[in-house]
Amino acid sequence: MHWEISNPMDYHVALYIRLSKEDENEGPSESVTNQKSLLDEFVKNHRLSVYDVYIDDGYSGTNFDRPAFQRMIADIEDRKVNMVITKDLSRLGRDYIMTGHYMERYFPENQVRYISLLDGIDTGVESTANDITPFRAIMNDMYAKDISKKIKSVKRDKQRKGQFIGGKPVYGYKMHPTEKNKIVVDEEAAPTVRRIFGMALEGMSCRQIAAQLNTEGVPTPATYAGLPVPKPGPYTGLWSSERISEMLQNETYIGNMVQGRSVKISYKSKRCLRQAPENWVVVENTHEPLIDRETFEKVQILVASRKHTRSRTYDFLLKGLIFCHECGCPLAVLNRKNAAGEDVLYFVCRTYQRFTKAGVCTCHSIKVKTVTDAVIAKVREVCEACLHPAELRPIAQRAAEQARKENAPENERQAIQRKIDSLTANLDKMYMDRLTGLLAEADFERIYQRIKAECSSLEEKLKGLEVQKESPSSTQDRSGELVQRFIASACTNRELLVSLIERVELTKDKQIIIKFRFRESEAVSSGKSLTIGAAECIPH
Repeated sequence: MHWEISNPMDYHVALYIRLSKEDENEGPSESVTNQKSLLDEFVKNHRLSVYDVYIDDGYSGTNFDRPAFQRMIADIEDRKVNMVITKDLSRLGRDYIMTGHYMERYFPENQVRYISLLDGIDTGVESTANDITPFRAIMNDMYAKDISKKIKSVKRDKQRKGQFIGGKPVYGYKMHPTEKNKIVVDEEAAPTVRRIFGMALEGMSCRQIAAQLNTEGVPTPATYAGLPVPKPGPYTGLWSSERISEMLQNETYIGNMVQGRSVKISYKSKRCLRQAPENWVVVENTHEPLIDRETFEKVQILVASRKHTRSRTYDFLLKGLIFCHECGCPLAVLNRKNAAGEDVLYFVCRTYQRFTKAGVCTCHSIKVKTVTDAVIAKVREVCEACLHPAELRPIAQRAAEQARKENAPENERQAIQRKIDSLTANLDKMYMDRLTGLLAEADFERIYQRIKAECSSLEEKLKGLEVQKESPSSTQDRSGELVQRFIASACTNRELLVSLIERVELTKDKQIIIKFRFRESEAVSSGKSLTIGAAECIPH
C-alpha cells in the first residue's frame, strides 16, 4: 500500500508492540524483534518522529488492561502522542468490541491517527481497507476464542490425568524439580500441615488453631510463598479460621489431585466463578500424601460436628451499612443471653473476632438495638428538618380522598349486607335440618354460634361505614394520620435508610459516625458523631 503522510513533522508517533504466549506458536515472525524492525523501517522511510516504543510482552489481546498499552493511553491523554502504529490490527487487540471502540471512537475523539501496516489500515485517509476493519476485528476475536477453547481443552485433559496445571501448589507441597505438572512434599512446610491436623484431632477449633499459629508467629501460606498482597489490610499475614477450615477439608493432603475449583467466566475476562464440589476434578493417588486417610476422615467428622455451633445470619436494620471505624471491616453480629435468659444481638468487630489474640483491632461490642435507635433518632432529626408537615398534608389529603373513592364504601356496604343475608339464609336452612333430624343438636349449636359471631362482626363493620359516610371531616382526619405515620415510621424503613445513608461507622469509644449520601442531609445533620453509653458490652 502507498502510505500518504504529507506532513510527518506534525506527528508524535507511538510504536505499539504486543506478543502473547499464543502468538509465540505462530513462529518468529510475530516476535518483538521482528515487529520493532518492521515499525522502525516504516517510520524511517516516512521521516516520522517516534515519541516512545510501548511493548507488552506476554499479554493477551483479549484484555486491554496491559501496562504498556495503558501507559500509551496516558500519553495520548497528555497530548504527547497523536499517531499509533502497529504491525497489524491483532497487535492492538483481539476483542472486536474494544478494538472497534478505540478505532472508531477513542482515537478520532483524541485526534490520533492509527496505522496498521500489514492490514493497510490508516484512519488518516479514506480507504476501502478502513471499511472492512470491523470484519478484521471480528476475525481476530474469533481466533482468540478458538485458541481459548483449545487451551481450555488441553488443560481439562491434563486435569483428568491428575497432572497439576496450577501456578502454585497448596501449602505443604512444591513443584517437582525435574518433572513437569507434578508436585512433591515441601519438607519445610509439611510439619506445619501435619501439626494443624493434629491440633484438629485434639479437639481444637479452626479459630483456636489460627490463634495459636498467629501467637507463635508461624508464616501463613501466602507469606511463606512470598506472594504479593495487592491491598494489605489489618489482618494481612495472619492465619484465619477460614484458611484452616479449607486446609482441613482439602483432599490434596491425602494424595488426591483436586483441581477445577473455579473457572473463568470467558476468555475476555479474568474473573473466575467458584464451582460446586461435585464439579471439581478429583484424581486419586497422584502424589505422596501428607496425612493418612484415617486421620483425614476423623477430622472431617470433627469439622462437620461443629457446623451447628457456627453463628447464624441475622437480619437487622443496619445490615451492610455499619463498619468498624478503625479497621474499616463490616461489623459482625453475635447473639448472647442476658440475665433474664433473653436473646440479645451485639455488634462486634469482625477483625477482632477473627484475630483476637493478635491485637489487630478492638472489640467494639455494643447492643444492636442501642446503635440502631441512635441512628434512627439522628435520621428522624434530619428528615423532620427537611420535611414540613404543613406541606405534606395536602398530598396526604388527596391520597386519602383517592383511597376513599377507590374503596367505594357504598359497594362495600352492599357486599356486607349481602353476606349477612346469605348467613341468615344458611342459618334458616340448618334450623330446618335440625328439626328434621338431619343435623345433630351439638353440630347445630356449634355452627349457630359461629355464624352468629360472624354476623355480629359484619353488623359492627356496617355501622362503622355508616358513621364514616355521615362524618364530613373523616378525610381530613385521615390525611393528618397519614402525615404523622409517615414521619414516625419512614425512618425505620430499610429502603429509605439505604437511600439516605452511605455508611455508619462505630469507633472503639462507642461513637457513631453517620455518612449521608446527600450534601443536603450533611448540612442538616450538624452533629453526625453520636456518643452512646459504653455499658452495653457483650456479657461474659
